[in-house]
Amino acid sequence: MRRHATRVAAAAAAVLLPLATLAGCGDLGSTSGAQGFITQAGNVVQVAPADRKAPIALSGTTLDGKPLDLASYRGKVLVVNIWGSWCDPCIAEAPLLAQAASRLPVPFVGIDIRDQSADNAASYNRSYGISYPSIYDPGSTTLLAFRDYPVQSPPTTFVLDQQGRVAAAILGQVPSVQTLEDVVDQVRSGS
Repeated sequence: MRRHATRVAAAAAAVLLPLATLAGCGDLGSTSGAQGFITQAGNVVQVAPADRKAPIALSGTTLDGKPLDLASYRGKVLVVNIWGSWCDPCIAEAPLLAQAASRLPVPFVGIDIRDQSADNAASYNRSYGISYPSIYDPGSTTLLAFRDYPVQSPPTTFVLDQQGRVAAAILGQVPSVQTLEDVVDQVRSGS
């Protein structure tokens, strides 16, 4: 049991440590201990094409039990939103993401972390009109695919380029549909 806890702590540190490097050492928000998440300001971090790392290798099972592999989206810009139905900022941004997904000409994928029930998470998606698929990951293991990027807590939204590389991240709640549209447009144009 102790060895497992050590591995989990090391994995979490591998995910969290790059945050300070990529996002800078500024104030990213305050801890909200009761909910178990850290609020962030909706800051946009962009990665220049020359600085992008290897494509994200991530697959899992969706809330409705279907396999999903991000590699199947290669050749397209992809929006990946990390969320949880227990997360207040995720709840606040859900209608905005539903609207953006219906307006933008790119696919969206969610990654639902730390939810105890896929049924509850699916109900959350229905409540907010989210129709794009979400990988169900109650153990948050998919976050290891983003260990080189700023995944501190949900919500975090990544925009992957056509090669599947992280081109931008929105740390915290997406501030507006327009912000997400602007980021996606920049990535689509090759910036």
